[in-house]
Amino acid sequence: MVRDDASVSIKVLLNATAAHFIAFALVEGENTESWTFFLSHLRQHVTPQPGLLVISDRHNGIKAALEAPDGGWLPPSAYRAFCIRHVAANFALTFKGKDARKLLVNAAYAKIEVEFDYWFDILQSEDPVMCEWANRIDYSLWTQHRDEGRRFGHMTTNIFECMNSILKGVRNLPVASLVKATYGRLACFTVTLYDRDNSKFTIAETTLTGSFSLGTYRVSLASRTCDCGYFQALHFPCQHALACCAYSRVTWTSYVHSVYQISLVFSVYRMGFTPPIPEGFWPPYDEPTVIPDPDKRRAREGRPRSTRIRTNMDEADPNRPKRCGLCRQPGHTRRCCPQVGGSSQTGCH
Repeated sequence: MVRDDASVSIKVLLNATAAHFIAFALVEGENTESWTFFLSHLRQHVTPQPGLLVISDRHNGIKAALEAPDGGWLPPSAYRAFCIRHVAANFALTFKGKDARKLLVNAAYAKIEVEFDYWFDILQSEDPVMCEWANRIDYSLWTQHRDEGRRFGHMTTNIFECMNSILKGVRNLPVASLVKATYGRLACFTVTLYDRDNSKFTIAETTLTGSFSLGTYRVSLASRTCDCGYFQALHFPCQHALACCAYSRVTWTSYVHSVYQISLVFSVYRMGFTPPIPEGFWPPYDEPTVIPDPDKRRAREGRPRSTRIRTNMDEADPNRPKRCGLCRQPGHTRRCCPQVGGSSQTGCH
């Protein structure tokens, strides 16, 4: 959301389909009326295809707009899910502590029910009230294992933060300047062919309105170079090279280095090797026996001494209870965990 001094906002929504669409609307504020206006026109003019999933926070205006009978966002035409980052933020308002919040997020990201139950049981042992809070939200709205495959792994709305970063510098502008700056920050490319035989191009990068230039670059598809340096450094097409491929109507995949191909990764194991001889068939050894110095051996128990320069971020919370590394329960350590058979309880507190 981008606001100007008259409290006018721009709503941005990306539709992750085969072609990406960006829709903008100027409204008076973030309320039910504005969300209904925006989402209804978005459904009618930009995203008419069925089976879409809308991931958002739990704003009442969004909820009312998506549940409107004539809005076109009701199942099976479309479905809704919650951003787990916003759910976790609401959870943290009631329950303090990063551990509990992390447990809730881990449960949401679980892809199978067994994994979800594992993290949810730990949250239950932490505080049953936390689970009661989470159970008030339908599992299909915030967990991945109950989303019926509609999320495609997207659990948050972080992709929209890309748009926020682009429009961050125009927040306090008047409406006219705000709209102009929004279009100005969406760059476009003008491709000029100057050597057909060697596939060389000139790319003029300008704003969408053409009001000012963002730079001119020379691209050679034959030598796989661009003045920006990304093409030759990363060995796959930069944005300027992609524009040249589109202009020439050639596929860009041929300009991606083979090191990025999964077939090349698998070819690492194509060479055969001779398995080692079993120890029972080793020839006898009559040479001197080397005995290592025990004083120079690294200690087997405990962690190696860290050489990292510690800061305030590395200091542990003194009020944080210690937990077992195996069962994640407080009151004991991994060495004397009751779930390990035959372990001794001596020295556990």
